[in-house]
Amino acid sequence: VKVKNQERISDGYLKVTRYLLTHEQYDGDWTDSLSREVMERGEVAAVLPFGPVRNEVILIEQFRVGAWSAEWPQPWLLECVAGIVEEGETVEEVVCREAREEAGCKILQLEPIARYFSTPGACTELVSLFCGRVDSTGLGGIYGLETENEDIFATVWSLQDALSALRNGAICNSMTLIALQWLADQHGRITEEWLG
Repeated sequence: VKVKNQERISDGYLKVTRYLLTHEQYDGDWTDSLSREVMERGEVAAVLPFGPVRNEVILIEQFRVGAWSAEWPQPWLLECVAGIVEEGETVEEVVCREAREEAGCKILQLEPIARYFSTPGACTELVSLFCGRVDSTGLGGIYGLETENEDIFATVWSLQDALSALRNGAICNSMTLIALQWLADQHGRITEEWLG
């Protein structure tokens, strides 16, 4: 890849850089100059809290401006717990912190699911996704940090109901789709490992 020019065109909540670049092609030649905007998002860590004793998952629901702007019929989305990785933090530390802040739960054990780019055609966001063992007894309620204007509703779902929501289209974001599909396949194994 050869970068001919780059400029920061937005430095607000979203940082956006415009690149003028060319890249090598499969036939060995080079593309014409391409102008591409990239949202600089950084690394995100996410966790699907799973209580193996009661076979329950914790999902959070919150307003998402992107879904609203896209005229999605229900812009309060069901999601995994997630947060941006700050300098000096590990992804494991982030998911444990965010689980307390967004769902009031303590992560007892973590199982990695995947690392992936959420939208590599236009965004640098790299997601580290986990399943986290929790005790789901008595969980649920309204959470979030006032300093970040968060208004988050944490709910406890039986695994069966969560997978039904996955199948009927109520889950419409990639990290939660991936996490629930993974759990559908792996819950027997991790339940056995976590509970001995």
